Amino acid sequence: MKNPSFDFRLSTFDSLAALPPVSEMMRAAGLEPKKQFGQNFLFDLNLTGKIARAVPNIENSTVVEVGPGPGGLTRALLLDGARKVIAIEKDKTTAPILEQIAAADGRLEIIFADALKFDFARLGKISICSNLPYNVGTELLIRWLHDMENISSMTLMFQREVAERIVAAPGTEHYGRLSVLTSLLADAKILFDVPNTAFVPRPKVQSAVVQIIPKNVGARTHPAKSLISPGPGGNAPIDKIEKLTAKLFGQRRKMIRGILPGALWEQFGLSGTERAEELTPEKFAEIAAANVI
Repeated sequence: MKNPSFDFRLSTFDSLAALPPVSEMMRAAGLEPKKQFGQNFLFDLNLTGKIARAVPNIENSTVVEVGPGPGGLTRALLLDGARKVIAIEKDKTTAPILEQIAAADGRLEIIFADALKFDFARLGKISICSNLPYNVGTELLIRWLHDMENISSMTLMFQREVAERIVAAPGTEHYGRLSVLTSLLADAKILFDVPNTAFVPRPKVQSAVVQIIPKNVGARTHPAKSLISPGPGGNAPIDKIEKLTAKLFGQRRKMIRGILPGALWEQFGLSGTERAEELTPEKFAEIAAANVI
Protein backbone atom coordinates (compact mmCIF):
# COMPACT_ATOMS: atom_id res chain seq x y z
CA MET A 1 0.00 0.00 0.00
CA LYS A 2 1.22 3.50 -0.82
CA ASN A 3 2.43 5.75 1.95
CA PRO A 4 -0.04 8.68 2.07
CA SER A 5 2.53 10.96 3.70
CA PHE A 6 4.90 10.80 0.75
CA ASP A 7 4.08 10.78 -2.95
CA PHE A 8 7.40 11.03 -4.76
CA ARG A 9 5.63 11.41 -8.13
CA LEU A 10 4.43 14.82 -6.99
CA SER A 11 7.84 15.82 -5.66
CA THR A 12 10.79 17.40 -7.43
CA PHE A 13 14.33 16.44 -6.46
CA ASP A 14 17.19 18.50 -7.83
CA SER A 15 19.94 15.99 -7.03
CA LEU A 16 20.54 12.32 -6.32
CA ALA A 17 21.42 13.18 -2.75
CA ALA A 18 17.96 14.68 -2.23
CA LEU A 19 16.15 11.49 -3.24
CA PRO A 20 14.62 9.38 -0.45
CA PRO A 21 16.08 5.90 0.20
CA VAL A 22 15.20 3.29 -2.41
CA SER A 23 13.25 1.21 0.10
CA GLU A 24 11.15 4.25 1.03
CA MET A 25 10.40 5.04 -2.60
CA MET A 26 9.31 1.45 -3.17
CA ARG A 27 6.98 1.52 -0.19
CA ALA A 28 5.55 4.84 -1.34
CA ALA A 29 4.86 3.41 -4.79
CA GLY A 30 3.39 0.20 -3.37
CA LEU A 31 5.96 -1.87 -5.28
CA GLU A 32 7.32 -5.29 -4.39
CA PRO A 33 9.88 -7.51 -6.18
CA LYS A 34 8.24 -9.70 -8.82
CA LYS A 35 9.03 -13.39 -8.98
CA GLN A 36 8.26 -13.66 -12.71
CA PHE A 37 11.06 -11.19 -13.46
CA GLY A 38 13.55 -12.89 -11.12
CA GLN A 39 13.81 -9.69 -9.08
CA ASN A 40 15.96 -9.57 -5.95
CA PHE A 41 16.78 -6.00 -5.02
CA LEU A 42 19.86 -4.59 -3.30
CA PHE A 43 19.24 -1.75 -0.86
CA ASP A 44 22.66 -1.86 0.86
CA LEU A 45 24.47 1.34 -0.14
CA ASN A 46 27.86 -0.08 0.79
CA LEU A 47 27.37 -2.99 -1.60
CA THR A 48 25.92 -1.00 -4.50
CA GLY A 49 28.77 1.47 -4.11
CA LYS A 50 31.34 -1.33 -4.06
CA ILE A 51 29.92 -2.79 -7.29
CA ALA A 52 29.88 0.61 -9.02
CA ARG A 53 33.47 1.35 -7.98
CA ALA A 54 34.56 -1.91 -9.62
CA VAL A 55 33.58 -0.70 -13.11
CA PRO A 56 36.82 0.15 -14.96
CA ASN A 57 37.17 3.71 -16.24
CA ILE A 58 33.59 4.47 -15.22
CA GLU A 59 33.94 8.24 -15.59
CA ASN A 60 34.57 7.81 -19.33
CA SER A 61 32.03 5.05 -19.89
CA THR A 62 28.46 4.60 -20.99
CA VAL A 63 27.32 2.01 -18.45
CA VAL A 64 24.39 -0.25 -19.31
CA GLU A 65 22.43 -1.75 -16.43
CA VAL A 66 19.94 -4.55 -17.09
CA GLY A 67 17.12 -4.95 -14.59
CA PRO A 68 17.64 -1.81 -12.47
CA GLY A 69 14.39 -2.35 -10.56
CA PRO A 70 13.95 0.61 -8.20
CA GLY A 71 17.40 1.96 -9.04
CA GLY A 72 19.66 1.13 -6.11
CA LEU A 73 22.67 0.22 -8.25
CA THR A 74 21.63 2.85 -10.81
CA ARG A 75 22.12 5.58 -8.23
CA ALA A 76 25.49 4.15 -7.20
CA LEU A 77 26.72 4.17 -10.81
CA LEU A 78 25.69 7.80 -11.20
CA LEU A 79 27.18 8.81 -7.86
CA ASP A 80 30.44 7.10 -8.77
CA GLY A 81 30.71 9.32 -11.83
CA ALA A 82 29.53 7.30 -14.83
CA ARG A 83 29.52 9.47 -17.94
CA LYS A 84 26.09 8.05 -18.78
CA VAL A 85 23.90 5.22 -17.49
CA ILE A 86 21.40 3.40 -19.71
CA ALA A 87 18.93 1.35 -17.66
CA ILE A 88 17.07 -1.41 -19.51
CA GLU A 89 14.04 -2.58 -17.58
CA LYS A 90 11.24 -4.96 -18.52
CA ASP A 91 9.02 -4.12 -15.54
CA LYS A 92 7.25 -0.84 -16.32
CA THR A 93 5.82 -0.56 -12.81
CA THR A 94 9.23 0.74 -11.71
CA ALA A 95 8.88 3.73 -14.07
CA PRO A 96 7.83 6.31 -11.42
CA ILE A 97 10.97 5.61 -9.36
CA LEU A 98 13.41 5.43 -12.28
CA GLU A 99 11.93 8.58 -13.81
CA GLN A 100 12.50 10.45 -10.57
CA ILE A 101 16.15 9.38 -10.62
CA ALA A 102 16.42 10.52 -14.26
CA ALA A 103 14.82 13.86 -13.38
CA ALA A 104 17.35 14.33 -10.58
CA ASP A 105 20.31 13.42 -12.79
CA GLY A 106 20.24 13.93 -16.55
CA ARG A 107 22.90 11.28 -17.20
CA LEU A 108 20.32 8.49 -16.82
CA GLU A 109 18.45 7.16 -19.87
CA ILE A 110 15.68 4.61 -19.27
CA ILE A 111 14.65 2.06 -21.89
CA PHE A 112 11.69 -0.19 -21.12
CA ALA A 113 12.42 -3.36 -23.08
CA ASP A 114 13.10 -7.06 -22.77
CA ALA A 115 16.90 -7.36 -22.57
CA LEU A 116 16.78 -10.77 -24.25
CA LYS A 117 15.33 -9.15 -27.37
CA PHE A 118 17.21 -5.86 -27.20
CA ASP A 119 19.86 -4.89 -29.76
CA PHE A 120 22.76 -3.81 -27.54
CA ALA A 121 24.95 -3.10 -30.59
CA ARG A 122 22.93 0.04 -31.33
CA LEU A 123 24.23 1.60 -28.10
CA GLY A 124 27.82 1.72 -29.38
CA LYS A 125 30.75 0.97 -27.09
CA ILE A 126 29.48 0.19 -23.61
CA SER A 127 30.40 -1.16 -20.22
CA ILE A 128 27.82 -3.38 -18.56
CA CYS A 129 27.17 -3.42 -14.82
CA SER A 130 24.16 -5.29 -13.49
CA ASN A 131 22.66 -7.24 -10.65
CA LEU A 132 21.28 -9.63 -13.27
CA PRO A 133 17.90 -11.31 -12.80
CA TYR A 134 18.73 -14.92 -11.91
CA ASN A 135 16.42 -16.35 -14.55
CA VAL A 136 18.13 -14.69 -17.54
CA GLY A 137 21.71 -14.06 -16.41
CA THR A 138 23.39 -16.95 -18.22
CA GLU A 139 21.49 -16.36 -21.46
CA LEU A 140 22.41 -12.68 -21.46
CA LEU A 141 26.08 -13.44 -20.82
CA ILE A 142 26.25 -15.79 -23.82
CA ARG A 143 24.60 -13.14 -25.99
CA TRP A 144 27.16 -10.56 -24.87
CA LEU A 145 30.03 -12.97 -25.51
CA HIS A 146 28.87 -13.02 -29.13
CA ASP A 147 29.14 -9.23 -29.27
CA MET A 148 32.35 -8.51 -27.36
CA GLU A 149 33.67 -5.99 -29.91
CA ASN A 150 31.11 -3.51 -28.55
CA ILE A 151 31.84 -4.12 -24.86
CA SER A 152 34.63 -2.56 -22.79
CA SER A 153 33.92 -4.47 -19.59
CA MET A 154 31.26 -6.43 -17.75
CA THR A 155 30.79 -6.26 -13.98
CA LEU A 156 27.97 -8.65 -13.24
CA MET A 157 26.31 -10.33 -10.29
CA PHE A 158 25.38 -14.01 -10.64
CA GLN A 159 24.45 -16.86 -8.40
CA ARG A 160 27.71 -18.06 -6.85
CA GLU A 161 27.50 -21.38 -8.70
CA VAL A 162 27.17 -19.62 -12.07
CA ALA A 163 30.08 -17.34 -11.18
CA GLU A 164 32.23 -20.39 -10.48
CA ARG A 165 31.25 -21.89 -13.84
CA ILE A 166 32.33 -18.72 -15.63
CA VAL A 167 35.87 -18.69 -14.18
CA ALA A 168 36.47 -22.46 -13.81
CA ALA A 169 39.68 -24.07 -15.09
CA PRO A 170 39.86 -27.34 -17.08
CA GLY A 171 39.53 -30.46 -14.97
CA THR A 172 37.61 -28.76 -12.18
CA GLU A 173 34.07 -29.42 -10.99
CA HIS A 174 32.48 -26.31 -12.50
CA TYR A 175 34.34 -26.30 -15.84
CA GLY A 176 31.95 -26.30 -18.78
CA ARG A 177 30.51 -24.38 -21.69
CA LEU A 178 30.53 -20.99 -19.94
CA SER A 179 34.14 -21.46 -18.84
CA VAL A 180 35.29 -22.29 -22.37
CA LEU A 181 33.47 -19.47 -24.16
CA THR A 182 34.41 -16.85 -21.57
CA SER A 183 38.06 -17.90 -21.37
CA LEU A 184 38.54 -17.70 -25.14
CA LEU A 185 37.07 -14.22 -25.39
CA ALA A 186 37.90 -12.54 -22.10
CA ASP A 187 39.74 -12.49 -18.80
CA ALA A 188 37.28 -13.23 -15.99
CA LYS A 189 37.57 -13.25 -12.22
CA ILE A 190 35.33 -13.28 -9.18
CA LEU A 191 35.70 -9.95 -7.39
CA PHE A 192 33.76 -10.67 -4.20
CA ASP A 193 30.87 -12.63 -2.74
CA VAL A 194 27.51 -11.14 -1.82
CA PRO A 195 25.51 -12.88 0.94
CA ASN A 196 21.86 -13.69 0.34
CA THR A 197 20.98 -11.55 3.36
CA ALA A 198 21.79 -8.46 1.28
CA PHE A 199 18.77 -8.95 -0.99
CA VAL A 200 15.05 -8.29 -0.77
CA PRO A 201 13.53 -10.83 -0.97
CA ARG A 202 16.29 -13.08 0.34
CA PRO A 203 17.17 -15.76 -2.27
CA LYS A 204 18.10 -19.28 -1.22
CA VAL A 205 21.49 -19.07 -2.93
CA GLN A 206 24.60 -16.97 -2.43
CA SER A 207 25.80 -14.54 -5.11
CA ALA A 208 29.09 -13.23 -6.44
CA VAL A 209 30.24 -10.32 -8.60
CA VAL A 210 32.26 -11.33 -11.65
CA GLN A 211 34.34 -9.02 -13.80
CA ILE A 212 34.86 -9.90 -17.46
CA ILE A 213 37.33 -7.92 -19.59
CA PRO A 214 37.38 -8.70 -23.34
CA LYS A 215 40.60 -9.94 -24.90
CA ASN A 216 41.95 -8.66 -28.18
CA VAL A 217 40.92 -11.70 -30.20
CA GLY A 218 41.84 -10.34 -33.60
CA ALA A 219 39.62 -10.15 -36.65
CA ARG A 220 35.88 -9.89 -36.07
CA THR A 221 32.92 -10.12 -38.37
CA HIS A 222 29.23 -10.09 -37.56
CA PRO A 223 28.74 -10.77 -33.80
CA ALA A 224 27.27 -14.23 -34.46
CA LYS A 225 30.38 -15.10 -36.45
CA SER A 226 33.07 -13.58 -34.23
CA LEU A 227 36.36 -15.33 -34.89
CA ILE A 228 38.65 -16.89 -32.34
CA SER A 229 42.14 -17.89 -33.45
CA PRO A 230 43.15 -21.19 -31.80
CA GLY A 231 46.61 -21.31 -33.39
CA PRO A 232 47.23 -24.23 -35.76
CA GLY A 233 44.01 -25.08 -37.52
CA GLY A 234 42.81 -21.58 -38.37
CA ASN A 235 39.94 -19.53 -37.04
CA ALA A 236 36.85 -20.84 -35.26
CA PRO A 237 33.59 -18.87 -35.20
CA ILE A 238 32.24 -18.63 -31.67
CA ASP A 239 28.93 -20.16 -32.72
CA LYS A 240 30.78 -23.32 -33.81
CA ILE A 241 32.64 -23.47 -30.50
CA GLU A 242 29.38 -23.01 -28.65
CA LYS A 243 27.81 -25.88 -30.60
CA LEU A 244 30.81 -28.13 -29.88
CA THR A 245 30.83 -27.37 -26.16
CA ALA A 246 27.09 -28.06 -25.95
CA LYS A 247 27.63 -31.42 -27.66
CA LEU A 248 30.57 -32.58 -25.55
CA PHE A 249 29.52 -31.18 -22.17
CA GLY A 250 26.01 -32.46 -22.76
CA GLN A 251 27.48 -35.92 -22.13
CA ARG A 252 30.42 -34.91 -19.99
CA ARG A 253 30.98 -38.33 -18.41
CA LYS A 254 31.41 -40.01 -21.80
CA MET A 255 34.70 -40.21 -23.70
CA ILE A 256 34.77 -37.75 -26.59
CA ARG A 257 35.19 -40.52 -29.19
CA GLY A 258 31.88 -41.95 -28.03
CA ILE A 259 30.15 -38.63 -28.63
CA LEU A 260 31.79 -37.83 -31.97
CA PRO A 261 32.92 -41.23 -33.28
CA GLY A 262 33.83 -39.95 -36.74
CA ALA A 263 36.43 -37.41 -35.61
CA LEU A 264 40.15 -38.03 -36.20
CA TRP A 265 41.29 -37.19 -32.69
CA GLU A 266 44.96 -37.83 -33.45
CA GLN A 267 45.14 -34.66 -35.55
CA PHE A 268 44.44 -32.69 -32.37
CA GLY A 269 46.98 -34.59 -30.28
CA LEU A 270 44.22 -36.54 -28.54
CA SER A 271 43.41 -40.22 -28.19
CA GLY A 272 39.63 -39.80 -28.06
CA THR A 273 39.48 -41.31 -24.58
CA GLU A 274 39.44 -37.86 -23.00
CA ARG A 275 36.31 -36.31 -21.53
CA ALA A 276 35.12 -32.79 -22.22
CA GLU A 277 36.34 -31.46 -18.88
CA GLU A 278 39.93 -32.41 -19.81
CA LEU A 279 40.05 -30.25 -22.96
CA THR A 280 41.39 -26.71 -22.72
CA PRO A 281 39.43 -23.82 -24.22
CA GLU A 282 42.08 -23.52 -26.94
CA LYS A 283 41.63 -27.20 -27.80
CA PHE A 284 37.88 -26.67 -28.17
CA ALA A 285 38.61 -23.80 -30.58
CA GLU A 286 41.05 -25.96 -32.56
CA ILE A 287 38.55 -28.81 -32.88
CA ALA A 288 35.71 -26.44 -33.83
CA ALA A 289 37.90 -24.90 -36.56
CA ALA A 290 38.23 -28.35 -38.14
CA ASN A 291 34.44 -28.62 -38.61
CA VAL A 292 34.12 -31.96 -36.84
CA ILE A 293 30.39 -31.33 -36.32
